[in-house]
Amino acid sequence: MKAKTIMTAVMMGVPLMVAAQNPVIRNQFTADPTARVFNGKVYLYPSHDILPPAGQRQDWFCMEDYHVFSSENLTDWTDHGVIVTQNKVPWVRPDSYSMWAPDCVERNGKYYFYFPSAPAEGRGGFAVGVAIANSPEGPFIPEPEPIKGINGIDPCVLQASDGNAYIFWGNGRCAKLKPNMKELADDNPKETVKWGNREMEMVGVHCLKDLPNRQAEGPFAFEYNGNYYLTYPYVRENTEVLGYAMSKNPMGPYEYKGLIMAEHANGCWTNHHSIVNYKGQWYLFYHHNFFSPKDDKRRSVQIEKLFFNADGTIQEVKPTMRGVGINKATEKIEIDRYNTAAGDVTNEPVDTTRAFSGGCATMPSKGSWIKYDDVDFSCLTDGYMLVSVKAADDTEFCIREGSAKGKVIARIKLTVRPPEPPAGGAGGGMPMMGRFNRDLRNQWLTQAYALEYTPKSVTSLVVTNEGNGALSIDWVQFKNRPKYFSPVTTPTAQPDNDGFIRRWMLLDPIDKPNSGNTVFTDSYLREHFNREYFKGQQTILPKDGQKVKAVFKQEQAPAGFGRGFGQAAPAQPEVKTVTQTLTWHALDSENFNVKLFRFAEKYGEKVYGVLFWAVTIIECEEDIENVRLAVGSNSASMWWLNGEEALLLSGDRRMVKDDAMSTRLTLKKGSNILRGAVINGPGMSDFCVRFLDEKGNPVKNYTIKAQ
Repeated sequence: MKAKTIMTAVMMGVPLMVAAQNPVIRNQFTADPTARVFNGKVYLYPSHDILPPAGQRQDWFCMEDYHVFSSENLTDWTDHGVIVTQNKVPWVRPDSYSMWAPDCVERNGKYYFYFPSAPAEGRGGFAVGVAIANSPEGPFIPEPEPIKGINGIDPCVLQASDGNAYIFWGNGRCAKLKPNMKELADDNPKETVKWGNREMEMVGVHCLKDLPNRQAEGPFAFEYNGNYYLTYPYVRENTEVLGYAMSKNPMGPYEYKGLIMAEHANGCWTNHHSIVNYKGQWYLFYHHNFFSPKDDKRRSVQIEKLFFNADGTIQEVKPTMRGVGINKATEKIEIDRYNTAAGDVTNEPVDTTRAFSGGCATMPSKGSWIKYDDVDFSCLTDGYMLVSVKAADDTEFCIREGSAKGKVIARIKLTVRPPEPPAGGAGGGMPMMGRFNRDLRNQWLTQAYALEYTPKSVTSLVVTNEGNGALSIDWVQFKNRPKYFSPVTTPTAQPDNDGFIRRWMLLDPIDKPNSGNTVFTDSYLREHFNREYFKGQQTILPKDGQKVKAVFKQEQAPAGFGRGFGQAAPAQPEVKTVTQTLTWHALDSENFNVKLFRFAEKYGEKVYGVLFWAVTIIECEEDIENVRLAVGSNSASMWWLNGEEALLLSGDRRMVKDDAMSTRLTLKKGSNILRGAVINGPGMSDFCVRFLDEKGNPVKNYTIKAQ
């Protein structure tokens, strides 16, 4: 990390865009995690693996500084930046890159951060120092010298119920600290230890003596229900497990009880940890090399729940991808870190060239499923879904609630195969549609989809493959739409300050395929706008929630028609009868431009190739003469005032205020009915409407009703 970045991180907390799954820190490597609870939050003090710079051993551990992270829910983590770095500790060799597993405890309002590192030239080995702060986030000020009497790594401090603080380090050695938390107590036992032909006097006791302790390191001690627990990694066969022992005395003797976690299945050499109780639940923090599967010297913190048996022994913990915590539905949910899945599901990195790109789950066949627990939908009010997916061919999948047969939240029909070109190249030209229909097979796509149903609280998400081919999924995220519309709650409304009409009755979109906007000539529009799609089309005064049945003949335009060069319409287009049941909605637009595309996204099955109908009632206390209807629309549209055509906007358009204006009109005293029809091809659809007087000023002396 560059110095400027470090200073920014130190000065202000940096929230991480992470979700509640393993690993929990997703923008850097983190290892040897010590978790502590301070001031109602969990604070995480890990070591910080980095890629070795030039001149350092490339296949070994490399750590130059420490960050601290905090969370109130084990889901959202804030990086408070660097708290100690090797080049700012007086006794540490500044190019040692050996700042290994740390710890932090609070005593009498001060926070003591204990860390190992290689001392400056001439001392050799490792020492343990302490840095002190008034806050768990720092700033921490290192003591000028390491703690005398400790030669080793991986400190842990236990504040026991007997009132004393005990420091553990190395392969399970323990000594009592003075009340100042910076020195070993004078009454610690001492013993002479032989190292080959050398004899050394060591302070404290070796708590793991005669217990399974091959290559033991990283001790973590805690107290619970009258028992002291000494937990530690050691090598049972070829890689580390997490084991533990119990005692009635902080300095032992300890009795070995068994495993907390077995070896990592992928052969990751190390596993360091801590154990903490937060809000009544015990958690195991540990590390794994998920983000660096080919390099087990770059690790990442993971979390699991931990449980005790009635006799105080610890139940073995199985590592999971899901981890702990509750996801808000509006977070990006790395759903490949699922709880359970069908037997044929596989999990692999999204991009092996990027360390923090994460993974994806592949569901190879119809019936494959993955299940991801604990997603909270209470934050979703008017939602839609984003999903990152990849498929080899057109397919279909569902997001369901609770189980593989649960209620459908969203049904996704994924189209990745480009349409086949017309036989013989109709019209002799190169169809432009080919430019817009790329081959998307086996490419990662981020797609937005409407929801069929929104859960109300915490539930499980289940992704089910309902197509015939393989489907890979990376993440899902639910989003609240910006507030485009509000239901009508008052009897009348006024034009806004600029005279725009925002209250409308809008009908669910009518299915009207249009492969291109260039077909929208005046004659085409008059023909299609004046067709009867539903009874009372030009006379109905609809009410909110009223349903109409639309039955009409629909010509099926060939793919690409309207966009090709010289492509002629077919002599005999296919015609089918379409039946739709549609609903009227009384809505106030939040914007001067009524966003029909967003309306279709929420209320319609299609957002492109549709026809919209809009009605509003204008109430005047007197005749208002010589006004002009001014309209802008993103596509072709037609407008009628009191049953008479007032304005036609044809062709492919972009929405501009007052893009077209009618001839002079009169708004009569009493009720005036303004109707509009807007047609949509493959583009967006908005419109804005107001009346202007002879001087071009907005007319506002009327009220607007929707029933």
